[in-house]
Amino acid sequence: MHVENASHLSSLTIFFPCYNEEANVERTTQAALCAGQRLTDDLEVIIVNDGSKDRTGEIAERLSLLNPVVRAVHNNPNLGYGGALQRGFREARKEWVFYTDGDGQFDFEEIDLLLPLMEKYDIISAYRLDRKDPFMRKFNAFGWTALVNLAFGLGIKDIDCAFKLFPRTLFEEIEMKSMGALIDAEILARAKRRGYSIGQVGVHHYPRTAGEQTGANLSVILRAFRELFKLRSEIVRTTPRK
Repeated sequence: MHVENASHLSSLTIFFPCYNEEANVERTTQAALCAGQRLTDDLEVIIVNDGSKDRTGEIAERLSLLNPVVRAVHNNPNLGYGGALQRGFREARKEWVFYTDGDGQFDFEEIDLLLPLMEKYDIISAYRLDRKDPFMRKFNAFGWTALVNLAFGLGIKDIDCAFKLFPRTLFEEIEMKSMGALIDAEILARAKRRGYSIGQVGVHHYPRTAGEQTGANLSVILRAFRELFKLRSEIVRTTPRK
């Protein structure tokens, strides 16, 4: 599903998961609106409130009432990162789906860097330039990316970079199962198995200025490893699309 001229998209969903992001959700929503409305006349912005215990859900609802382009959806209880992404992809109604995180560590304006690759690739998966995370988190991510690439033959520089653009049709073809940190790997692995091409480009990464990270939690990491080997066995058994 290549696009010959991607400077202006026919329609676009932008969504981001939020868990206890009351300090970030309004700023992130406004940034999504500003960037998205430059790129398309048919935009929706979805805030996925993943069972937050703070005022994230309340703020998201207020933002949706103020702007008809914005929609707030709520997981209750919290479903985890994979569950939040699944909800966003299922809720998307537009032709193209872009997702990032709700913590404000990416610049929405850099969506422009992804668009030229749409002329050649079906999916655009960004990688972080000068990643602004603690050393141990970066070290764990390096090892995880290497393992996932080995398991699925992907060749992706930054598996979990939350700055990706997909055709919505992909999510009509695949079944997403991961409720945890494996979700990015699962989507890319299933897409490749179905013949989708994946392009890559670097984007800048910024320090988190509010809220707390949850992805480095040991239980999250262990769950991802368990799911990885189960997923590999399942995908290997599926027939690739010709």
